[in-house]
Formats: sequence, structure tokens, C-alpha cells
Amino acid sequence: MNINTIKTEIDFISKNIEAELVVINSAQGLEELRIKYLGRQGAFAQLTGMIPCLSLPERSRIGQEINTLKKRLLSIIEEKQKTIIIKPAVSDKFICDIGLPAIVQEIGRLHPITKVIDEICAVFNRIGFSVVEGPEIETEYNNFTGLNISLEHPSREAFDTFYLKPQGLKVSRCQEEKLLLRSHTSPVQIRMMSSHKPPLAVIVPGRVYRPDAVDASHSFMFHQIEGFMVDENIRFSDLKGILEVFAKDVFGEDIKMRFRPHFFPFTEPSAEVDISCIICRRKQRTENREQRKHCSVCGGKGWLEILGSGMIHPNVFKNVGYDPKKYTGFAFGMGVERIAMLKYGIDDIRLFFENDLRFLKQF
Repeated sequence: MNINTIKTEIDFISKNIEAELVVINSAQGLEELRIKYLGRQGAFAQLTGMIPCLSLPERSRIGQEINTLKKRLLSIIEEKQKTIIIKPAVSDKFICDIGLPAIVQEIGRLHPITKVIDEICAVFNRIGFSVVEGPEIETEYNNFTGLNISLEHPSREAFDTFYLKPQGLKVSRCQEEKLLLRSHTSPVQIRMMSSHKPPLAVIVPGRVYRPDAVDASHSFMFHQIEGFMVDENIRFSDLKGILEVFAKDVFGEDIKMRFRPHFFPFTEPSAEVDISCIICRRKQRTENREQRKHCSVCGGKGWLEILGSGMIHPNVFKNVGYDPKKYTGFAFGMGVERIAMLKYGIDDIRLFFENDLRFLKQF
């Protein structure tokens, strides 16, 4: 192999490149040309492999000519790429019609229970209550004993509460403390008062659990909202005023409210709170009294129970280290599903948990 043979090969490659570039009009053809000359097995690789056969002075001169030609080819390819219109590959089996409407991504929405919880919490938040959440696994003390619920109370039986095993949580109050799924959100009242000094104004939303048979009005899991306020000189009239603000905000300004005497172990005095029937109220102008007796919501009574309430029992204050002679307070609790069913006219609690989009899309 002599220098003349290599120079002849360089001239031949240079002429072929010029001729081939004239007829290339696609990106694919340009890539094939690059591989043919600049690839690992291409023409320039073969030329470079001939250099060791030459003398030292000839190697330098031929190497410079090969590099000059290579740079020229790269420059030509780069310029050619700018003039080629890259067309998308179209399959005969599939043609994309860009005029077709796109697949719309459906936007999610809040569950009706979540919406009601947010609405209720917002009402109390505006009048100074703080929103606090607590654990769903609770101690028997926080769930019952601290709230003045005696050992003989039926709610402490296994058929009314989900107890957990093992039951071996050691605490200072007793040798062993049972664990359970909280049956109401009131344990947060014990937790907050045990760790904070008055004044307190707290609202507590969350899930609770009771071993009830599932039907149109019962579920083994549902949601509650607990509220309480503690300070000096808190009176029953304060409770009435705050609950009236809540009822009118959620159910409408023309709603009426009443308190009925009741019993709860953790409040004294205690009261059930009713509102005027939201269905009968709508029909008063169009139906007579006899027709209103058959109201499917209140059964003609004209009133709907919405929550329980009362002044916090002195024993509860003693259990958390408050002086019942110095501090007073009130507490109330409501079922969120109950409020939602009344607000939206829903007659079956199971609809909230079946995840039927036909139902959920209405909210």
C-alpha cells in the first residue's frame, strides 16, 4: 500500500459524496450516508486503517487530508439537514385524525361527606374554634373513663365497641389499659384538656366505629364532629347562641331550633338539639296540614334531631386536672352523615360508601 493509492481513494470518496448528496432528500437517506462514510465500518474508518502502512512523513500528510475531508462531510450533512422537511412516519394500518376531539380527563371532586365536614368546620372556625384531629385507636380511659362513663355503662360492652387485641398497653392509671377503635370523637376532648390550659375552643372531625348492623340509617363506620369550649363563666346560653349560628349557616336563616332535656354521662345538664323539618318547611305553602303529616323525613312531627349537647360534667374537669369551681364549659357532638342526609335529602346512609359515581357526581 503506497501513498498514491490512498490519495486516489480519498479523491474517489470526495467525488462520490458530492454526487450522492445531490439526490438525497430525506432524513433517512442523510443518516444512511453518514453511516456509510463515518460509521465504524465506513469508508473513513478504512482509510484510517491504511495509514500505518505509510512512512512517518506520509502519515502526517495523509492524516491531515482525511481529517479535512471528514470535517467537510460533517459540515455538508449539517447544512443539508436544515433544508430537509422531516415528515412523520404514517402507517397504512393507523391514521391519526388530528381533528378528532381529545379524551377529556375527568376532574375529581370532593366527597359529599368531606364537603359537609369542611362546611361545618368553616362555620366554627369563623367564630374562633380551632380544628383538631385525634387518633382512631384510643385507650379505654380516653374513650370512656375520662368522660365519666361508668364501668356499668352498656357502651363499654364488647357488643357496642370494637376492642383490639392484644390489650397490653401499660399506663400509670392502671396495670393494663385496653385499646379500642374510638366510638366517638370525644376522646380528643380528654387529650386536649389534659395537655392544654383554658381557654379552649376546639372542633374535632373524624371517623368513629361501632359494631352496628348496616342498614339505611346505620353503619359500622361513620363520621362525627365534636365541639367544646372551656373558660371562666361559660354559660348554657353561650352554647345555644353558637349552635344557632351553626344551624342557620348550614340549613338556612329561617330554620328554627329547640333544646330537649336528655342524659349524657359527660355533660350536665344535657340536651338534644332539634331543627324544624327542612322538608315540611318547604311544603307549608303548597300543602295542607293533613298532607304534611305524611312527611317522609320527620313523620309529621315537624322537628329533626341533629346533635347532642350540654355543659361539661364537673367529673370530666376533675379527670383532666381542671378546677370545676373555676372553669365551666360546654360540649356538643353530631353525626356528619346525619347532617348530610338532612341537608341533601338522602334517605340511605349506604349511598355514601358504595362509591357509585352516579350518586357522587350530584355533589
